[in-house]
Amino acid sequence: MSLRSRLQDSLFRAMKDRDRATVSVLRSTIAAIDNAGAVSGSSEGLAIEASPIGAGASDVSRKALSEEEVAQVLRLEAAEREDAARVYRNSGQLEGADLLLEEAALIRGFLD
Repeated sequence: MSLRSRLQDSLFRAMKDRDRATVSVLRSTIAAIDNAGAVSGSSEGLAIEASPIGAGASDVSRKALSEEEVAQVLRLEAAEREDAARVYRNSGQLEGADLLLEEAALIRGFLD
């Protein structure tokens, strides 16, 4: 089963269990994967009459990420939380640091 599928399955389980913290972490992680797959499109230089309008006009196409690319996004998401936890800990906000480290551990659990 792919990493993304495992994340989705875990998200649905967490939603069913009403585990708000896990749902939040998984949703943001899945969103980071979606953002990593976004192909940048530029409407720069278009005349106003040539600009796309209507529902979905601002959507960008997505490329399919490989398993390694998805794993890299997960590593980055976990590392960001660990870095933020260090900042929190250094400023004396131990609860916030612990929460961020738990989130990082949850994300890293999908890489094992």
